Amino acid sequence: MEESLKGVLPDEELLRFYEEMALCREFEESCAEQYAKGEITGFLHLYSGQEAVAVGCTAGLEPRDYILSAYRDHAQAIVRGADPKRVMAELFGRSTGICKGKGGSMHLFAPECNFMGGYAIVGGQFPIAVGLSYAASLRGEDRVTACFFGDGAMNQGTFHESLNWARLWELPLLFICENNFYGIGTEVHRASAEAILHRRTCGYDIPSEKVDGMDVMAVYQATKRAAAWVRERQRPYFIEAVTYRFRGHSMADPAKYRSSAEHEVWKSRDPIPNFARRLEAEGIAGQALLEEIRSRCAVQVQDAVRFATESPWPGDEEIWEDIYV
Repeated sequence: MEESLKGVLPDEELLRFYEEMALCREFEESCAEQYAKGEITGFLHLYSGQEAVAVGCTAGLEPRDYILSAYRDHAQAIVRGADPKRVMAELFGRSTGICKGKGGSMHLFAPECNFMGGYAIVGGQFPIAVGLSYAASLRGEDRVTACFFGDGAMNQGTFHESLNWARLWELPLLFICENNFYGIGTEVHRASAEAILHRRTCGYDIPSEKVDGMDVMAVYQATKRAAAWVRERQRPYFIEAVTYRFRGHSMADPAKYRSSAEHEVWKSRDPIPNFARRLEAEGIAGQALLEEIRSRCAVQVQDAVRFATESPWPGDEEIWEDIYV
């Protein structure tokens, strides 16, 4: 039986969760359309289906906390506060993009939001998260570093090295695994000797838990508790959020390795309409308000596409800029 939403958060916060998830879905589906038109090129990894993780986790953190992601990073950047217009322009490769059109889909950065990047190299964010957390610890800052990654990254050497250092140095680091069951097209149990992923932290004396990554409230509450634990004890913690991506690994992947029956089961657990149902059932929002929110998100994404389309390409002189920091 689902826990009542009443009293957990103010109604306006619950509606914000819904709007953020709806915006992320609208943005990602628009990206797919723009990719098909040739406006977005290169690799494009979409987040549709996993929105509850980005929204719930981000809400459970403080604005001063660092966030790092992998290459499926659009939603996490936007939920953290990045302007959807500038994110879309970045995907288009335009000079108005969040990284001046030089990073593209997999390398979004918004340091002003403490969003410290998406990383295309699998597991590349782990040692950087350790470094950021170590720096915060040395400075005595009240700051948690949250590191997002997929299930496939857990077999990288950097994962094990980073867990070891995080525990050894007692760093305020929150590891968040988005387990969508597939590393590209390989199921977890075919690549990991221990397929119940959160158990793997016991070798590093790091506490862990598994949460329903299709339930934004469950994710929020787990992250809120975990972040408070990390902040108080200055030690690492691990969350495995069980979720599902509705599209293939990337736009180049038809996802034929998954059965239609499996896909339908997970589509029935879509975090957005299911959360809308809960909002309606508890009298927090009616259909008209929810439709208004969805329409607002659609307009926001249309504006982002228009902004990106009308933005200039980087000038030739830009090739010499931002080489060193």
